[in-house]
Amino acid sequence: MAESSGVPNGNALAVSEKRKTIATTNTAAATGGEPGAVKAEKERNGRPSPPQDELLLQANPPDFEGEVETNNGLPSMQVLRSIENYPVMDHAGKTHPFKSLYSGHNVARRILIIFVRHFFCGNCQEYLRTLSASITPEALLGLPVSTFIAVVGCGSHELIGAYVRETGCAFPVYADPTQRLYRELGMVRTLSLGPRPAYLQNKTVAHTVVSGIFQGLRQVRAGLATKMGDQRQVGGEFLFEPASRSLDTPIATPVFETPPPPPPLTEKAEGDGEGRAPSVEEKCVTWCHRMRTTRDHAELPELMEVLGLEGNGAPARDARRWQKALTARKGTGLSMAAQMGRMSVDTTGTR
Repeated sequence: MAESSGVPNGNALAVSEKRKTIATTNTAAATGGEPGAVKAEKERNGRPSPPQDELLLQANPPDFEGEVETNNGLPSMQVLRSIENYPVMDHAGKTHPFKSLYSGHNVARRILIIFVRHFFCGNCQEYLRTLSASITPEALLGLPVSTFIAVVGCGSHELIGAYVRETGCAFPVYADPTQRLYRELGMVRTLSLGPRPAYLQNKTVAHTVVSGIFQGLRQVRAGLATKMGDQRQVGGEFLFEPASRSLDTPIATPVFETPPPPPPLTEKAEGDGEGRAPSVEEKCVTWCHRMRTTRDHAELPELMEVLGLEGNGAPARDARRWQKALTARKGTGLSMAAQMGRMSVDTTGTR
């Protein structure tokens, strides 16, 4: 389970050439488009282009151990619609459409979905511990627009219970053992450790590796030791928000404006005599970050900024790494946090 970094010298040139294609390939995977180089090749040869999965495999072969050249292009609505019915599993083994995690009548208007690595990954476990200490459900309830977090891993759903106990995660955890969501959303595979992040606090590589090994040993009797998920798969963070970008909802009614009477929960459908459910608000990804290495999650100050929370979270013990976490930004996009901040100021000023 040990993780390593670096690319064998004999393959350095080949990997360098393959890296040049990954940015455009991942952009196509995330946006539903076609890489320009692939399109040009198709026009020249008159032959069908190789599937995107094959291109990704060529750019990041299974034994690739260097830092992956990915991008943070926002997934298009076309991509989101193509994966909205992909099943994810909860701790009990019940399947749910992926869309149900971020959209529906009983779902918060803003949902941050965090994709983690395999369920024995000590780096991701430490990330969730650090996150849970700074971003609590209570803190999210204080935001002017309903906001919540969900976590998705790539192992067996049977390990979710142990994973939650190990991390103390206060948010729901789901499993995508097929890794289809990871692939379609442009997340890649690598074993590179990369730079040490601030969220690891004082945990060493040896500590996280040994912790994962012991967790695996505890699952031998249950037959789950090999069901933690793909060790090479890395994840990322995706923020789903209303496509309308509007704050004017029953949850956040403008000040000094008398709210209209609520519409009936159902209305008669013409000709069938049965009630129709109210329409569901369409969501899109407004901010995202894809990991390049096995410990490359977005740092806590960035997440809190994107979510619209005050503060930066608990400071890391390493001052240099913490300073980098305060200033560097890994993700791309524009969330509703700025709008929410202005609304909070306006509301405070009218009291």
